Amino acid sequence: MIELLIITALVVWSAIFVFKKVFPKSAYSVFSKLSQFCRSKGWNSLAKWLQPAMVAGCGGGCGCSSNDAEAPKKSEVQAVKWK
Repeated sequence: MIELLIITALVVWSAIFVFKKVFPKSAYSVFSKLSQFCRSKGWNSLAKWLQPAMVAGCGGGCGCSSNDAEAPKKSEVQAVKWK
């Protein structure tokens, strides 16, 4: 019985994790609506836990950063000349 609960919890957690990674915009709207529903019922701590984080960057889940600063350029690698 305990094993079934542990496996169920792992499968649900994995499904939520994949849903957030594959469909970031849909996941944001779903968790936002769940948070609003919990807040209307008076479950503030659960609503705060379900509240999605603010999206930084382009919001597409592509990994681009929110700032426009360029990465520092690396110095060119020069060949070693043997004498």
